[in-house]
Amino acid sequence: MAMNYDHVMSLREEGREFSYGDRETMLYALGVGFGQDALDERELDFVFEQGTLKTVPSMAVVLTRGNLTADIGWDYTKVLHGEQRLELYRPLPPEGELIADARVAEAYDKGEGKGALVLIETDVRLKSDGQPLFKVGATVFARGDGGFGGPKGSGPEPHPTPDRAPDFTSELETRPDQALLYRLNGDRNPLHADPGLAKSVGFPVPILHGLCTYGTACRAIVTTICNYDHTMIRGFDLRFSAPVYPGETIITDMWRDGDIVSFQCRLKERDLVVVKNGKCTLAS
Repeated sequence: MAMNYDHVMSLREEGREFSYGDRETMLYALGVGFGQDALDERELDFVFEQGTLKTVPSMAVVLTRGNLTADIGWDYTKVLHGEQRLELYRPLPPEGELIADARVAEAYDKGEGKGALVLIETDVRLKSDGQPLFKVGATVFARGDGGFGGPKGSGPEPHPTPDRAPDFTSELETRPDQALLYRLNGDRNPLHADPGLAKSVGFPVPILHGLCTYGTACRAIVTTICNYDHTMIRGFDLRFSAPVYPGETIITDMWRDGDIVSFQCRLKERDLVVVKNGKCTLAS
């Protein structure tokens, strides 16, 4: 089935329930690199349940995986995760029961042979009090589905990167086995684990999940600008521009202007920008 605009815009899921506990919270933190120095108490606060367990704000994007796009009609082999957005109304608790409502917010037709953009939004509330907890947004680039009849457009305007030297820089190594660990958060796409499959689609080795790069960028800001205070982050948006191979070093350049931290990520080994137009919103 090919993509059809009216059908795509009708897709929604309401009242889907999820739950997570301290195990998932610690696994996510380990998956994005917290705890590599097992003697650093600031790191242990995210990966050890003794005391008050801290949550990595970017974990919100993996808590509510649904089936909204299962019947969307695109060519899944040509689908790329283009952008990720997050708005936190309050800090994530270390465990909880959630209710999520997901929908396709918009779908843009780039034209025959030029692909399509699909914007997906998910609103999440805590089951215990029914109050909003966070909102997740993603832009998906369906390279093989242009000409499906949707309106022209390009989605949200990208956040500009300041034209000055970075105010802060963080250099974080990824581990060679990091994709194998991170996939246990729910994304078991074999592209991140199967060497044969990776080579068949043009990669020398399995690539790191885009959302693991997203979480690593969040870790950089939590540790560098927030001084490990996870409650400071209220928004986290970025655009993916290239894949990372496990074992590479992600350098995050940051510019702070009041409550807004602009950022981008590049690789030390290949001098390649992998994240652009990053915007982190801090609590006032």
